[in-house]
Amino acid sequence: MIHTELGAVEPPLGEIWYRTYRKYVISIAYRMLGSVSDAEDAAQDLFADLYAADSRNIKNPKAYLAKWTMNRCLNVLRSSRRKRELYVGEWLPEPFSESSGLPELEAEQNDSLSYAYQVMLEKLTPTERAVFLLREAFEYDYEEIADILGKSATNCRKIFSRAKAGMQDVSAAADTPLIRSPIVEKFVEAFQHYDVERLLELLAQDATMILDGGGRVNSAIHPILGRKRVIALLTSPKALIKPRSVWSHSLTLVNSETNIVFSEDGVARGVLCIELTPERDRIRNLYMVLNPDKLHGVQ
Repeated sequence: MIHTELGAVEPPLGEIWYRTYRKYVISIAYRMLGSVSDAEDAAQDLFADLYAADSRNIKNPKAYLAKWTMNRCLNVLRSSRRKRELYVGEWLPEPFSESSGLPELEAEQNDSLSYAYQVMLEKLTPTERAVFLLREAFEYDYEEIADILGKSATNCRKIFSRAKAGMQDVSAAADTPLIRSPIVEKFVEAFQHYDVERLLELLAQDATMILDGGGRVNSAIHPILGRKRVIALLTSPKALIKPRSVWSHSLTLVNSETNIVFSEDGVARGVLCIELTPERDRIRNLYMVLNPDKLHGVQ
C-alpha cells in the first residue's frame, strides 16, 4: 500500500494496473493465442508478477504490458507447435460468446475478433502474428513494435507486409461484422431439414467445412472441400446427428458475430462459425468446433 501525505491509503500499482489494463492484456493474448483460457492465464500471471514487483520505475505501463504479453504469447506459441502437430484432425481456435464472462472481449466489436480472422492468424508464424496484430489491431507504429519485439523498425515493416499479404483474403470479407444476417438463419433451417436445394443457393462453389473434434468427438479429420462435398456431409443421415436432432441450437454472438451454438441441458456441445464471401451473399467457410476442451468460452 502507498500512503499519501493526507494519510489516505492508495492501492498498490499492480492493482491499479489490473483495473486499468486487464482488458488490454486479454485482448492481445486472445488474438495471439486463439484461446480464451490461455489468454486469462497470461493476464493472471502478468498481474500476479506485478503485485510482487516494484513497478514504480516503469514510465509507460501500457508499452511494458504489451511487451510482456507478447513475449509470453510468443513463448507459448513456439512451445505449443509440437503439440498442435500431434493434434488429432484440424486445429481450430477457441471461440468465445457473449456469455463467456469475459466483458473485455464481449465489449469489442472489431473485425480482428471475428472467427475467420482468428483462423487466418493461425497461418502466420508467431512473429508475423505479433507484428501484424500490434500494427493492425492495436495501431502501434513501427518504432514501438520494434521496441516491443526487439527487432529493427525496417524488419518489422517487412514482416508486416508479408503478414498483410497473407491476411488479405479474410480482411475483405470481414469489413462488416456479421451481427445479424438472414443467411445464418436460412442455413440453420436448411441444415435441419436436409434441404439440398437451399444449401446449393447458400454455399459458394468453393465452400469449405472444417471440423475440430480433437480426438474427443468423432468428426472429419480433414477439411471438406467444395460445395458438393460439404452439402453431402450436411445432408447425410449418418453425419452430424446430434447437432441436427438431439442438441438445441441458438443464434448468438460468437467472436463478435452471429453464429450458431449447439447445447444440451444448458451445456455447450458445439459451435458453428460462418464466414461469408467478400460479396457477403454466400457462405464460403464453415468452422465447427466440437472438442469440449475448446468450449469453455461459450458456456
